[in-house]
Amino acid sequence: MMIERLGRRAVLRNGTLVLATGTLSSTALFSDALFADDDRAGLRVGLVTDLHYADKPPAGTRHYRETLVKLAEAAAEFRRQQIDVLVELGDLIDAAETVETEQRYLATVNREFSAICDDRHYVLGNHCVDTLKKDEFLGAVGQSKSYYSFDRNGFHFVVLDSCFRADGQPYGRKNFHWTDANVPQEELDWLASDLAATDNRTIVLAHQRLDVSNNHGVKNNADVRRILEASGNVLAVFQGHSHQNDLKEIGGIHYCTLVAMVEGAGEENNGYSTMEIRQDGTIRVRGFRNQASREFV
Repeated sequence: MMIERLGRRAVLRNGTLVLATGTLSSTALFSDALFADDDRAGLRVGLVTDLHYADKPPAGTRHYRETLVKLAEAAAEFRRQQIDVLVELGDLIDAAETVETEQRYLATVNREFSAICDDRHYVLGNHCVDTLKKDEFLGAVGQSKSYYSFDRNGFHFVVLDSCFRADGQPYGRKNFHWTDANVPQEELDWLASDLAATDNRTIVLAHQRLDVSNNHGVKNNADVRRILEASGNVLAVFQGHSHQNDLKEIGGIHYCTLVAMVEGAGEENNGYSTMEIRQDGTIRVRGFRNQASREFV
C-alpha cells in the first residue's frame, strides 16, 4: 500500500484523504476497521448538494432534468446504508421565470427527496430563493426555520443561512446578486449563543462557503469562523455552492466542500455521499461517483 504524505495532519491512502485531528500512530490511523464496509457508525447522514432541478434543457455543464435520475441512485444507496439523517446543502432547485413554475420544480424534486428519510434538513441556497421567497420555499418543504440547530445521538448540528445581502435584507424574488452572501448580526449572535449552550461535538451545515474569500465565499465568513473556533466543539463544516470537491483546515476545523449533483451528463457524473460519525468523533465521508471520500480521525 502506497501512502503519500500531504502535510503534518494529512495523508493519502489508496485515493482517500485521511486527516488526523489528534496524535495517532500510523497503525491506528490506517486500521482496517476504519474502512470496513460493515462498520456501523454512531450516526449516518446522507449528504447531497446543488441538485439544481428544473424541467429545462441543459446549460453548459448543468443537466437539470437528469437530477431526478441521479437522486434516485443516491436514494437507493442511502436506503441500503440505512441513514439516520438526510441533509440537502442548498440549491435544490434552479431558478425559474415564474413563481408558479418554480413551485412546480420544487414540488417535483421534493416529492422524491422527502421520500428518502423522515429526518431531513434543507440548507437554503441562493437558487432556492431566486424566484421564491424564503417562507415559500420553507413552507413547501415543511421546515419552519432557515437557520437552527438539532441534536442526534450525542452530536450537535447547526444549519446556517447565508442568503442575506450585506444590508441585512434576506434574498428573495431576484432582489440580490449571488456574490453578496452574508450571515447577519442577528444570526451571528444566535450562533454564538447556540454553541455556548452545548458541550456536544458539532457539525455545521452551510451552502455558501465559509473557507474562501472569492465569489463563492460568505463575505463575513471570518466572523463566522471566529465563533466556530471559539466554541472548541466544532469538528467540521460541510458546504456546497462552488460545485467542486475541496477540503481545507482552518483553526482546527475541517471545511469539506461537496461536489454538485447537477454537473455533467449521465449517471457516471453523479455525486453524493454518506457521512458516518462514530462515538469517538471519527468522521468518515464515503463519496460516490464524482464525490471524493474523506476521513477525519
